[in-house]
Amino acid sequence: MEELTTMSTKELDRAAVMARLSEHSLSQRAAAEMLQLTVRQVRRLQRAYAVQGAAALASKRRGRPSNRKLAADVRARVLALVKERYADFGPTLACEAARAA
Repeated sequence: MEELTTMSTKELDRAAVMARLSEHSLSQRAAAEMLQLTVRQVRRLQRAYAVQGAAALASKRRGRPSNRKLAADVRARVLALVKERYADFGPTLACEAARAA
């Protein structure tokens, strides 16, 4: 049974370009210009596309939290401090006041 892959519009556009590339109706250089990538990146995508199909073009990070995401306890502490010190401020003013302090 095949697994469904969620893809963004950008990834679907990449898949269409990669399909044309595999049919030899498009050069690597033209594909690179269309996708605004380097020829080297297009070659890498082409190899992955040949092995895994369109699923190779989907983001592997989808559904995972960002590497830059704060830990839940740190975020809660920061929000508590902002609410305590800058209760009547909006988010922009609170940010500016916290930077100035």
